[in-house]
Amino acid sequence: MTDGAEAHHDHRDVNGGWLRPAVFGAMDGLVSNLGLISGVAGSSASSHAIAVAGMAGLAAGAFSMAAGEYTSVASQRELVLAELDVERRELRRHPEDELEELAAVYVARGVEPELAHEVARQLSVDPEQALEIHAREELGVGPGDLPSPLVAAVSSFVAFAVGALLPVLPYLLGATSLVPAAALALAGLFVCGALVARVTAKAWWFSGLRQLALGVAAAGVTYVLGSLFGTALG
Repeated sequence: MTDGAEAHHDHRDVNGGWLRPAVFGAMDGLVSNLGLISGVAGSSASSHAIAVAGMAGLAAGAFSMAAGEYTSVASQRELVLAELDVERRELRRHPEDELEELAAVYVARGVEPELAHEVARQLSVDPEQALEIHAREELGVGPGDLPSPLVAAVSSFVAFAVGALLPVLPYLLGATSLVPAAALALAGLFVCGALVARVTAKAWWFSGLRQLALGVAAAGVTYVLGSLFGTALG
């Protein structure tokens, strides 16, 4: 072992139920509410109407995101739990067949058949350990890795609300122009993108600029549409 060799390293938590809904919620809140406010502003609405629309978009979007995340994660969790019950029954009713199945997995990975059967036999002594190993090999998840629907829903709700608040905040503080709202929202998108890069190991500037470009596109399109609709309906 060479000097300075790493004896241990930690991995990021890739199974947690909070990261994806939090990131998606914040980005969605920023982009969708910026787009909503830009569209309303493009129709020549008053600052009061823009603020009301922004807060309505915040409330509706946050509850919608939370409900969607809860239902999605809960359904996924229930499906996995049902499959785990199937695997648990198979281990109880047909232990030899399951042992052969596990040994075959190791053989397919290059382990000698005799050694693969012995490893499978020893790992199958504990029923709970056997269940976890079969679940990881066949379903790609472990019984203890299932995300929480409540964590996903709360993370999504809070993140969306915080993200959606940025575009409307200048109007709540008395702004009469879209410029400060757009500037704050776009700055928030860049910062969020840069922060996400710290978790995903992507270049911070690339991730930030990518989110910034998405926000500019959404705001530009909705502003133009709002102007067209406002003129047509006015």
